[in-house]
Order: sequence, then structure tokens, then C-alpha cells
Amino acid sequence: MEGAWRKVRRALGLRLCVHAPAVGGGSERRAAAGVGGCRREVAVATSGSGSSTPAGAEAGALRRSKSLCGSSSSSKGKCAICFATMRSGHGQALFTAECSHMFHFHCISSNVKHGNYVCPVCRAKWKEIPFNRSLSSNSSYGRIGVTQSQPPQQDSLMVLHRQVPNRRRDVHRIHTSEPADFNDDEPLQHKEAFDNLNLGSNKTAEIRTYPEFKAIPQSSSVDGFDILIHLKAPSACSDHMTGTLFNGSSVRSTRGRAPVDLVTVLDVSGSMSGTKLALLKQAMGFVVQHLGPSDRLSVITFSSTARRLFHLRRMSHHGKQQVLQAISSLSAGGGTNIADALKKAMKVIEDRSYKNSVCSIILLSDGQDTYSISSNVQGTSARHRSLVPSSVLNDERHVVPLHAFGFGTDHDSDTLHSIAEASGGTFSFIEDEGVMQDAFAQCIGGLLSVVVQEMRLSMECVYPGVQLCSIKCGSYPSKVARDGRNGSVDIGDLYADEERDILLSVTIPKSHEQTSLLKVACAYRDPVRNETTKIQGDEVKIRRPISTIPEPVSIEVDRERNRIQAANAIESAHAAAERGALSEAVTILEDCRRVLSESVARQSGDRLCMALDAELREMQERLASRQLYEASGRAYMLSGLSSHSWQRATARGDSTDSTTLVHSYQTPSMVQMLQHSQNHCPSPQDGGPQVRPARSFLGKPRAR
Repeated sequence: MEGAWRKVRRALGLRLCVHAPAVGGGSERRAAAGVGGCRREVAVATSGSGSSTPAGAEAGALRRSKSLCGSSSSSKGKCAICFATMRSGHGQALFTAECSHMFHFHCISSNVKHGNYVCPVCRAKWKEIPFNRSLSSNSSYGRIGVTQSQPPQQDSLMVLHRQVPNRRRDVHRIHTSEPADFNDDEPLQHKEAFDNLNLGSNKTAEIRTYPEFKAIPQSSSVDGFDILIHLKAPSACSDHMTGTLFNGSSVRSTRGRAPVDLVTVLDVSGSMSGTKLALLKQAMGFVVQHLGPSDRLSVITFSSTARRLFHLRRMSHHGKQQVLQAISSLSAGGGTNIADALKKAMKVIEDRSYKNSVCSIILLSDGQDTYSISSNVQGTSARHRSLVPSSVLNDERHVVPLHAFGFGTDHDSDTLHSIAEASGGTFSFIEDEGVMQDAFAQCIGGLLSVVVQEMRLSMECVYPGVQLCSIKCGSYPSKVARDGRNGSVDIGDLYADEERDILLSVTIPKSHEQTSLLKVACAYRDPVRNETTKIQGDEVKIRRPISTIPEPVSIEVDRERNRIQAANAIESAHAAAERGALSEAVTILEDCRRVLSESVARQSGDRLCMALDAELREMQERLASRQLYEASGRAYMLSGLSSHSWQRATARGDSTDSTTLVHSYQTPSMVQMLQHSQNHCPSPQDGGPQVRPARSFLGKPRAR
């Protein structure tokens, strides 16, 4: 007994989760409950064999995680695999492992069927494992022998197998052969899709325009007069802002929103072993539970090769159980073959027999592709794009955006950023392993709130002599006619309440009357109603007084100039850092900060300008040394570039924390999903940070 309590005290010093022996008085039981109830620490089993590793060394090797909920599921009577309640006497068999963690028998036996012979919670290796088997079946499973004679009192579907001591530790998972064509996707839920036709938002997108000045003199002609076009997507239907989670928590309902086909591509190479893989499973569990019965999910895992875990499957109650069991069975090992995984993910999408209106890919990797990048390909960008399937590169409309997540300090941020950029997706940098779930939550908060698709913005010059010179819209495809009289921008998809700012530059001739500069319009498809909506904006007009009148510059135009200037500075600083000129990169960022501080918008207290300054300052700090830049500076800068080029929120640094300034472009749907994620695992000390309900710095432009 003394030895057991010594292990408990040592574990408490390491902030680990263990189960103390429940003997003695009530005080000891309470102590054990307190240890087992810790939720935001990585659960580690203290095996009977002990460890010779010093406590200090172990403490240094472990990082605090706010997302991994380990032993809490067992302590609260919930299965750690399917998260459903476990109650004895309710017609469901329960299995208690040697490490004291309890699961539904059908959940853990399915876990074992996929080749996982360790506890999903504490990773302890089991000597006795559960297995489902019919008494009439004589087939063997994998490398685990089946006892031929069984006591007559045993349940006919339940056999407890004892592993042979000193058997091979790394037992291969049972691989099922994949079909030649991935057209085996589960049919859509037509009834709900039909109901949704009457549930979409009645609102439409908004167009607002802001000229640089309200008036210019009659005798003046101006080259490079700026006009801001501000777009805002409709709000989400109130009916899909509430609903029920798989196990009873509150989330959005799928009614009133567009259903999603989601393919997640997950790195399970050897570097993902241990805490990383456990956190990945936790984050994927969160994603699965927030998908609705009309949504479909397929998972591709990759190490040295890629494997499709299952076809596109509807996330019904039964579908979620199967998916969670498959995810729980994942183990890490092998190299990193990103190209093979992306080809398989695109094949899932291209071969599907049925199509939901929204489709996307999520890619997570913590390493560099060790199989597919050829040194014969000239140019760094070309080598990175060689990993992207040709169907993605040839899709100018970006129908299937790929959102990439770089995990840790060893991932290939250049490659992941290039892949995301080529597909119209975003690149996020998960620096702290504890925020993986938050990063996923922010992403799916957007994907589950798509209200606009195939949006195209068009503009046409009205007054003779007015010409369109340029369109500044980041990575969005744009065109300007040869005569400069009209142009267009392909925006594509927008999440609910998402905003886009497009800055136009025009030439204005002399005139003795009020001048109509532009007519602006947009058209898009409502993915819920499957209807095309067209919106005509107001004409952009300016007054033409006889003499010059002091005119303040538009705050909205100045703010957008600052944003574009900051994005350009980040791009230039990144290029300098890649050449090894870190001091030059720091100077570029410092010069941009100085210009921003002198701008009209910054001096008026604009929050976006404050956020830009904080972001640039953070980048300067990550350029302090080559080692720091390689470890985190490059990925942080590329994630910022991705965010500004698409005007869409990405995770980087502490951007998902409510206390930071660097969280531009977040929508209410993203914020709400972040709240679900952060409230899912409250901190033992303070309950976890609360996300503020309004976090977009762009906000609502003031009417002028």
C-alpha cells in the first residue's frame, strides 16, 4: 500500500491523472477522486512496473494541455470512446480494464478489432483484452488467439482474450481492402434537405461603398482615387444556432444551414505518437460531435502511405459511434506522405455518388513530406505545389477549399501554406498542442455556417472618362477590362456574417457637375434554398465644388489601406527572412508599424489598426534569431499572410484566446464554436477563458 501511495504522490507532483487505490477512510477516497477528476492534463497511467525516469525530467517533458479530457469521462460515468453515459442494468455490457477505466463493451471491442491493445484514456498496455465473437465462428482475429473452449455461463458474444506474454508489441491493425472507386458514399438525408428549403435566412448580403473623399474640385482630375466596397454575408438562420450534441450538450442544429461533406486528412506518422495523437483524437471527437445527421464525414490517415478509414458517412447517432470508435483506434508510426493522402482525399470527393452543397478538406500534419517532393522540380513554390492534386490546381473557382493545420515546430509550413493557397483554403499554425481542438473548432464553426456560394462582385464605371485602374482583393481572382470601364472579383463562399473589403482605384476626369463614378452589383447562390440572389448597390457619387474644400479622408478607406499595407509588409519581411536577412525583415515590419501609427484610422482609435500593430510586433519578436524564426516565426507569418489574403480567420499563436488582440475576421459562428470548445474542458483553476461574443475588428462600417 505504501508503494501505491508513493506513486500517487509522485504523479501529483507531475500533474498527472491517476487512480489512487480506494482503501481506508473517506478522506483517501476523496483524494483519489480529486486526482482522477483532473480534466486539462494529459492522462498517464502509472503501471505496476514503475519507471526509473526522474520526476523532474518527466515534468519537463510534459506540456500542459487544455483540450485533452482524459479520465473525466470515466469519472463521470461516460464512455471515453463514444462519450455516451454508462449505466449498469440498462441492457449494455460494460468492460472495466486493468487500469480501472470503464467503457461500453461494444465500443472497446471495436477498438480492439481495429488493432488497438492499449487503454484509449491512459495508454496503458493491457494483458487482458475484450473481443466480440460469435460462438459459432471459428475464425481467428489478427494475431490474438481465440480460446476454443468457453465456460457455458459466458455470454455468447463476449469473450475475454488473454494476450500471450512477450508477444510482439506492435500488432498490425486489420486493414480492409479499399475499392477501386470511392463511389460508396452514404446517400444524403433528402427529407431534411427538403425541409431546409423553408428555413434559410430571409436576409441577403449587403453592399456598401465608401469613396476616399466625398468631394473633389471641378478643375481637378485625379489618378488613383480609392473606393472601398464592403460586403457582408447574411446572418445565420436563428434556428440552426441551437440544437443538441451527440451526448446532450448544446450546439447548432443542422436545420436551416447547408449540409457539409467533410474529408479530414490526418497525420499518424511516428512523430504524432503520444500526447499529439491523443489530442488529435480529442479534437476529432469534438468535430464529429458537432456535425449533424445531414453532414457526411470521411477520414483519411497517412504515414508512409495513406488509408481511407471509412467512406463518406452521414453523422447520424449510429454513424458517430462508428466514427468515434475508428478514430479511437488510431496509432502512430511510419513516415509522412502528404501527396498520397491528398490524392486519396480528392478521390473521395470526385468519386462520390451524392453531393452536399458544401464540401471541404481539413489537413493536419506535424512533419515534412518524406516521399513526394522531388529535388528535380525547379523552384520552391513549384515543389510545394507538386504535392497538390491537379484537380485542385485547375479549379479556379475553389469549389473544394483545403484548410491546412501545421502542428508543432517541425511541420513544413511552406508546403502546407502553398497547398492551402492553391485550393482557396487557409493555413493555421498550431504552436501550442493544447489549442488543437480550438483551432479545429474555429474552422468548422465557419464551415457549418456557409450562407453564400459562388459570389461574384462586378463594378461598372458610369461617368465618361472614369476608368478602373486596379482592384486590390488579396488572393481572390479579379479582372479589369482592357478599356478600364468594368471589372469583377470572384469571392466564392462566405460564412454567416463574414465580411470582405475590396479596394478599387479609379481615374476621375475634370467635371462641373456631380460625378457618378461606379455602379456595383453582386450575384451569389444561396446553398440552403439553392436559389440565385442578385443585389444592386448604390451608385458611388462625389460632389464637384468650384473651389477646394478641406475634406477628411474616409476612415473606412484608410483602415483598408492599412490592412493591405500590413499584409504587403508581412510578405516582404517573409521574403527577406527566407534570404537570411532577419534584420532587414525586422526593419520592414518596424517601418510599417510607424506608418500605421501615423494614419488617420489609428489616431482615431481604430481597433483593426491596433490588432495589426500587435501582430507585426509579434512577428518582429519571432525574428530575433534564425533558430526562433525556423521554429515558429515562418509558420506564424505564413498563417498571418493566409488570413489577410483571404480575409478569413486562422489560428496562430494565441489568436483563439479572448485576451489577445490578434483575432481578426472571426465570425459569430466561429466564436460560438470556440466557446463550445473552451467550455468543453474548463481549466481546473479558473474554468478556462471565455470568448467574447464580438471579436471582428472590421465590425460594421459607419455610414457616410
